[in-house]
Amino acid sequence: MGVINEILSVLDEMYPNAECELNHTNSFELIVAVALSAQTTDKSVNIITKGLFNKYSCPQDFVDADIKDIEQDLRRIGLYKNKAKNLKKMSELLITNFDGKVPSSQVELESLPGVGRKTANVVLSVWFDVPRIAVDTHVDRVSKRLKLAYNTDSVRQVEEKLMRKIPKDKWSNTHHKMIFFGRYHCTARKPKCDGCKLKEVCRYPNI
Repeated sequence: MGVINEILSVLDEMYPNAECELNHTNSFELIVAVALSAQTTDKSVNIITKGLFNKYSCPQDFVDADIKDIEQDLRRIGLYKNKAKNLKKMSELLITNFDGKVPSSQVELESLPGVGRKTANVVLSVWFDVPRIAVDTHVDRVSKRLKLAYNTDSVRQVEEKLMRKIPKDKWSNTHHKMIFFGRYHCTARKPKCDGCKLKEVCRYPNI
């Protein structure tokens, strides 16, 4: 069994039901939640959005709201002032350029304030079922520890290497499994190295 197949097999065994942990019921809620998750945990975002989505259920609600009110609603998460500004501007552009609907193309998604490549990839993968690998901090760390990428690789280089090494029909699914592996097992601090089934392929066993 090749190294990549071994890694995929272990991830399948450990997290067979891995999926996006950001709560959402439509594409707008998803793009808002992913944009808010930058430098913040999904758990923190879900606490915020529980009330946020009741108050702002569509782009027009953000457009109509005072920026100070949006900031207040986001105060519990990091970079809340910048995120409030981006959500308001993103909502304006969704209405102006896309009839209030979240677009389904990479270029159009990345034209929105606060939406970078990772956020666009998550939306495309989770909502529109387009094969993508979104490289967040967990995927980046796991990829480098498991020698799927070099430590010096940029986020974009990590994404490109993963796309070359992982079968396209497994991109989206593997992305979620790698997030779970990095979030709950191969953590940034005190990873669970003892008994790890991928210890032999790890660049830093027994961190």
